[in-house]
Amino acid sequence: MQYRRLGHSGLKLSALSYGAWVTFGRQVGRKQAADLLAMAHDHGVNFFDNAETYAAGDAERVMGQALRDIGRPRDSYCVSSKVYFGACEDPAPTQRGLSRKHVREACDQALQRLQVDYLDLYFCHRPDEDAPVEETVHAMDTLIRQGKVLYWGTSEWPAERIREAHAVARENHLHAPSMEQPQYNLLHRERVEIEYAPLYEELGMGTTIWSPLASGLLTGKYRDGIPDDSRLNLPGYAWLREALMEDPQRLQKAHALADLAESAGMAPAQFALAWCLKNPNVSTVMLGASKREQLEQNFKALDLVDRIDASLMQRIEQVLEA
Repeated sequence: MQYRRLGHSGLKLSALSYGAWVTFGRQVGRKQAADLLAMAHDHGVNFFDNAETYAAGDAERVMGQALRDIGRPRDSYCVSSKVYFGACEDPAPTQRGLSRKHVREACDQALQRLQVDYLDLYFCHRPDEDAPVEETVHAMDTLIRQGKVLYWGTSEWPAERIREAHAVARENHLHAPSMEQPQYNLLHRERVEIEYAPLYEELGMGTTIWSPLASGLLTGKYRDGIPDDSRLNLPGYAWLREALMEDPQRLQKAHALADLAESAGMAPAQFALAWCLKNPNVSTVMLGASKREQLEQNFKALDLVDRIDASLMQRIEQVLEA
């Protein structure tokens, strides 16, 4: 395993990490989660990602139980949560958002579900137009000073709002966000590569990227339709299926990229992950595998990074620009 600094912080995360979105609490139960977490940890993964809203809190419960079951030292891994959407199907106004009240209570609830004393990373899952940035920054700073959180960050925030949070922190001697969690893959690049480009040096932001395989689109498994056991067929995820499958041009590019990977002697999924790892501003690439064999194959991407040379990068750009 390779390890990378989380932006300008002193924390080093494994280049490949493991997240619970869609899988834990839906496709993956306690026993299977323990098996997958143990396998990931044995391969050097030291960051496990979660959120209050995943499976309405069940993803955190499953992860917390599984982490207890595998018994790995707490100081050998990092665990995260995210706050914004709430942890129930129909949250009341005080059960969602980035107000001081919800940020504090959501943190306490996440600690309980995950069965940990502190969160290594805590993300504001989306910007909240109804909560002043200053209020949210103060709330996160309080959690850090209380020892409940070590690093806080944002997820899918506009660059200007991230700058505003840093300005508030600087002016009030508070802890600023250390990282952003954006979507990033071969088919979704602009925010990480363009909008956030000045933030890496200017503010020292790290990135913990999600959906590196575009929810499986870049693995080539949807060439002949959607398999019955795919996450796209899970109840409540019709929106994801529509977002991925409704654009013929996007599908065509995904298939062309899979063909390019295979012509270069690489499995499409490993190729897509290795491409993400080529970006020096990516702190960690979050995996979302629900099976041991998927996770095992994903780890092989680490050996392919150097094989994606300038010539292959040029061929990738040609496919994407077509």
